[in-house]
Amino acid sequence: MRSQLQLKPLGQTSINVSPIGLGTVKFGRNQGVKYPEHFDLPSDNALVNLLDLAKKLGINTLDTAPAYGNSEQRLGQLLSVRKDWVIIGKAGETFNNGISSYDFSADFIKRSVDQSLKNLNTDYVDVLLIHSNGDDVNIIEHDKVFATLQQLKSQKIIHAFGMSTKTIEGGLRTIEEADVAMVTYNPIETSEKTVIDAACKNNKGILIKKAFASGHLNKIPGDNPVQTAMDFIFKTPGVSSIILSTINPEHLQHNVEAALRAINKGATHATHP
Repeated sequence: MRSQLQLKPLGQTSINVSPIGLGTVKFGRNQGVKYPEHFDLPSDNALVNLLDLAKKLGINTLDTAPAYGNSEQRLGQLLSVRKDWVIIGKAGETFNNGISSYDFSADFIKRSVDQSLKNLNTDYVDVLLIHSNGDDVNIIEHDKVFATLQQLKSQKIIHAFGMSTKTIEGGLRTIEEADVAMVTYNPIETSEKTVIDAACKNNKGILIKKAFASGHLNKIPGDNPVQTAMDFIFKTPGVSSIILSTINPEHLQHNVEAALRAINKGATHATHP
């Protein structure tokens, strides 16, 4: 059995991602989140140790956003070698004084990305996703967000783009017009498999959010819900990476071990039908 995650292509982009990516909402925000238990924001030292562990486990993919409190700023201060990491950023949502607000205009997105680059202490973001408010199709058609992102891509400010979607139609449009879609998928939320299937067919990237039902593991069946979720997701063709948000090193280690078991099961089944 492999002991470390192996990188895989993110659709037809030139970007290689780890099958498990580290979500960083808990690096900078503990208000207005949907996790079952309250948590304190970790110290810089704790985050350095967590990032070191992630790298040792084969994780190269980090997911952040302006709406994640000061997550971007902390990553900008704590990441030692930028090229070692694939950074998935977002634009469109901000979070201030406990309230989310959205702006998908071209001017706002460009200013948001510029601020994210400063926060992250970098001159590019590997993947930029629109942080949808749920009105996916209107954001694509009326606000023409993908045209904005294509312009940023042509300027090499971002290397690939897409949307973190909330509807099937929005996901399908994203697969049609962009490089990557981030969708919800787990054993109890399967409606967006249609989007994953379309991505697989068209060689587009798929990032999975809410793999553990936002931490509500009791909703996932089986004696080992983490393994159940990993097995379920990784047996689905087209999945590029699962984004998991944790600040607990033990949980990260166990999640990667579960992912490796699921990936190896899939490889065994492919070799021995």
